[in-house]
Amino acid sequence: MKLTVLGSTGSIGTSTLDVVRKNPDRFGVYALVAGQNTDTLTSQILEFRPKLAVVADEPAFQALKVRLAESALQQKNWPELAFGPEARVQAATASEADFVMSAIVGVAGLEATYEAIRHHKRLGLANKEVLVASGRLVMQAARQAGAELIPVDSEHNGAHQCFRAGKREEVTRLLLTASGGPFRDTPTDALWRVTPDEALQHPTWKMGRRITIDSATMMNKGFEVIEACWLFDLPPDQVDVVVHPQSSIHAMVEYNDGSVIAQVSATDMRMPIQYALTWPERHNAPVPRLDWAQPRTWNFFPPDLEKFKLLRLAYDAQRAGGSATCTLNAADEIAVEAFLNGLIPFPAIAEVVQETLERQPSREAATIEEVLAIDAESRALARRILTETAWTEAERSRPVTI
Repeated sequence: MKLTVLGSTGSIGTSTLDVVRKNPDRFGVYALVAGQNTDTLTSQILEFRPKLAVVADEPAFQALKVRLAESALQQKNWPELAFGPEARVQAATASEADFVMSAIVGVAGLEATYEAIRHHKRLGLANKEVLVASGRLVMQAARQAGAELIPVDSEHNGAHQCFRAGKREEVTRLLLTASGGPFRDTPTDALWRVTPDEALQHPTWKMGRRITIDSATMMNKGFEVIEACWLFDLPPDQVDVVVHPQSSIHAMVEYNDGSVIAQVSATDMRMPIQYALTWPERHNAPVPRLDWAQPRTWNFFPPDLEKFKLLRLAYDAQRAGGSATCTLNAADEIAVEAFLNGLIPFPAIAEVVQETLERQPSREAATIEEVLAIDAESRALARRILTETAWTEAERSRPVTI
């Protein structure tokens, strides 16, 4: 099986290539698609020898050529090199690609993922924003093309496994687990003094910067609720979130007879990645096994929707329909960037997102181009809100109530 990896230099992309590395008789690489990280991409090209390598833009394209020229790989053995959105689509839809791993963070991967689905590709979905921004169009395309879409996020992958235990009409609810992030036990008032470095210290997973902040605000779990609604054709009221700090149970499905089927595994993304690659079969995966001889305690409790307002906003946006979830994602990305750059305090992320949702009109997009236009409008509005609102040093120094 030949793979196109969208987002090859990110955490999911590198884990995907590790699965390929350990199964050279089963998997190979057709195309690697990255952003600006040409150093890592060059190393991947030297090891996996793809036919095509794509980067984000012209400067990265020139940098990649320099890196390859400095390597031991003769130019006649270089892959075809390209850059930009059209090249991403080419990599995702090429006839040589049997499987597409969609792992580009943000809406940058939306068009290529959508076109891969329209071209009947088997797709591993690790990019939440694809369904958050355009769930109706993407799932409609998947049904029309008969494309296989296998979720890779640990929670949705776990749910996918749990749904195999019964008939769809027998399901009463889906439960997605959340670690609670680094501020699970932090008083609400104290969040105004949180620094970016503190917010990037996730207790369970090692991830990219934006998704780590989204986990700290629990927006990431909100995105997962939206994604689950589209993937499994569920209304928001049938998708619950439960905080499970140990992160051993990734998802649970409750059936109408009261049975609850849970998917349990080590916190290693290579397992869901390999599951997506080999589904419906299972194969030995290079991940740690749980030691059931060791005593363990699992805790579960409901999320605090007042403290983590973005999770509540995600539910509201999915219920509202239209382009609300596209705006939700766009505003969050702008607000997270502002927080990481020290421009706003941590709780202001939710304030920016909420105000953007209130001011951005919602409409039903008929094409991916319209989705991207709504995304751009929402980002521009979020940036204006950032310039209009002053979060002073006094706000950062609010009294902390313990």
